[in-house]
Amino acid sequence: MTSRLPAPFVVLALWLLGALPAAAQNALTVYGGYRGGGSFEQTVGATTTTDDVDASGAFALAFEWAVDGARNGQVFASAQRTHLPLAPGSAQASVSLDIAYLHLGGVNYFEGQAGRGAYVAGGLGATFMSPGDGMNSEVRPSMSLALGYEHALTPSIALRGELRGYATLINSGGGFFCSGGCVVSIHGDAMFQAEALLGLSMRF
Repeated sequence: MTSRLPAPFVVLALWLLGALPAAAQNALTVYGGYRGGGSFEQTVGATTTTDDVDASGAFALAFEWAVDGARNGQVFASAQRTHLPLAPGSAQASVSLDIAYLHLGGVNYFEGQAGRGAYVAGGLGATFMSPGDGMNSEVRPSMSLALGYEHALTPSIALRGELRGYATLINSGGGFFCSGGCVVSIHGDAMFQAEALLGLSMRF
């Protein structure tokens, strides 16, 4: 699979260029982590199977701006490069798959001071699913919810640990990831994933 920057990160980078002159107390967080979950019900001939997306590493970026003393607005993007096993009888054993999220939402700190202690975060946006081998990409609406903890190392640098779950509306009973013919026929309403993230947050 050729290397390429996931679309959500291109969008986020362009958005950040316009946001940098904004007021202080912005924050940029870079995360690394591990994501699992997500399954597709596949039909080949008269056989139907449910196959899980392979768990793999993930990385994410978040840009935040102050709303008040305890809350931040947030643009969050996360990407995973993985594989989807294909049902027995398919022309190939698996297909490479990039799954990326781009969400607009916010962060609320339980202790009442943004940048310190436990927080809850969430957002609404889109899921981008890009398979390899020349197959068509898919975009679906999605949401996320996260619980995390931020520990300040200096007034401008902090460590973050976060658990985030995603729900994507598939709402499809037909073909998915098609190229001439469809290799996956989906029967379902949603896809769910979860990831554990560790990040370094920089305030400016």
